[in-house]
Amino acid sequence: MTLTDAPSTWGEPRRREVTWYDPAIGARQGLQMAGIDYLRAIQRGELPPAPIGGLLQFDVAEVEPGRVSFTCMPDESAYNPIGVVHGGLVCTLLDSVTACAVHSTLPLGKGYTSIEIKVSYLRAVTAQSGLLTATGTLVKGGSRVAFSEGVVTDGSGTPVATATSTCLVFDLPS
Repeated sequence: MTLTDAPSTWGEPRRREVTWYDPAIGARQGLQMAGIDYLRAIQRGELPPAPIGGLLQFDVAEVEPGRVSFTCMPDESAYNPIGVVHGGLVCTLLDSVTACAVHSTLPLGKGYTSIEIKVSYLRAVTAQSGLLTATGTLVKGGSRVAFSEGVVTDGSGTPVATATSTCLVFDLPS
């Protein structure tokens, strides 16, 4: 069955448009910048954000050395079959802020990638949860491995999930 063949009992279909820009443009420019400068350029709208941010409706709210916050207004487009926001959205939000907290401390010529993330879900998120705020904080930087943690709060400031993350730090090709 296709969505166009859906029974009328499903109600009217809902849509959300997603727009993004060529991710290679920002990535290439980011190779010429320290991590904090790159993230701040995205925050100021001077460089395009990562396409995943547009897909999941993330906005960069705060960028400081070792501390990054994103916001996200969840809607039903991220619901799972039991009628709440899929944990993957919250996990992706946490992966993004914990990794960006590491990125915010890296000098020009250094890159990173997530090695692992451990998420603890504390409560369900729905479209009525309000604006989610995720904050990632560097716990310990390093020349090869960095550690960070994150928390997501709902519109009332109540924590809905926490995470710890490990990132591999490496030299970028020149």
